This record gives sequence, structure tokens and C-alpha cells, in this order.
Amino acid sequence: MTPDIQRFLTTHDETGLARFAPDRQLGFRVVDGGDARFALIWTTDRSPADNADAADGADRQVSLALKGGSVLRVVDIRPGARSPMHRTVSIDYGIVLEGEIVLELDSGEERTVPQGGIVIQRGTNHAWVNRTENWVRIAFVLLDAEPLVIGGHVLGDIDVDH
Repeated sequence: MTPDIQRFLTTHDETGLARFAPDRQLGFRVVDGGDARFALIWTTDRSPADNADAADGADRQVSLALKGGSVLRVVDIRPGARSPMHRTVSIDYGIVLEGEIVLELDSGEERTVPQGGIVIQRGTNHAWVNRTENWVRIAFVLLDAEPLVIGGHVLGDIDVDH
């Protein structure tokens, strides 16, 4: 598993021609306990996004999701690790780039997502479990969403295991 992510960013020059901005190596931040590491690749602070915004989206401070915007991150999960059960008020697209991972829902249902598999996570409470002997790499795109209301209860962000 490569230690950094090389990001290629496009922009425009003053005449409107497409150009490359300087490439950037983006490092990983190890999460508490060392079970995973996150690399923040890009964020937007609103939707629709402003493609003329000169800010580097990787430098924006975010939690897992970003209210009103989007987040692109790559997550590596170590062998034998299990994330806490959690939910974000977002729609998340998860693409398994390397390895395979088990997606566990709070109902007890689970699916093994193979390399190349894509998960569309619609505000559900879930955990990621790596039952293999290899690191797993997943790219996630999180887009802000309306909070879900089920049975008269608003399902908001939760970040604790239960």
C-alpha cells in the first residue's frame, strides 16, 4: 500500500484553457488506535461547487462529512480492524480500491465488498470490518444530504459504537 496519494488538479488559465495546477502528495493521518489512516484529497464548502474557488480543498478543516459541501478521502484499514458503528448525514459513495472489506449494518446484516465493489451509503448506521490479513484501501465521496426522518425521529450523525 503506497504511503501517500498523488493528486492531480486541473484549473484554467486567464484565456480559459484547461491547465494542470501543481501536483501534490497528500499524506495520511493515522486515526486514534492506529486501525485506519485517512488522506483528505478534496472538499467543497457548498453545492453546487464553485470551480473558480482558488482555495485548496485538501486544506479545509472537516469532520467526516461537510455540511453543505462534499468530501473526497481515501481510507486505509489495517488487517483485523473494525471501525466504530457510525452514521453521517450524507450520501456516501465508497469504492474499494485494494483488498476486500465487510460492511456491517446496525441491523446485523453484512456484505463482503470485493476489490472494485462500490457501496452507496444512504445515511445508515454502519461499521467497516477488515477480516483479511491485508490492508484495505477505500475511496469515499461524501455529499451533504437532508437528515432522514423515520417514524417521526430524525436520524442524525452518530460516531459511537453501540
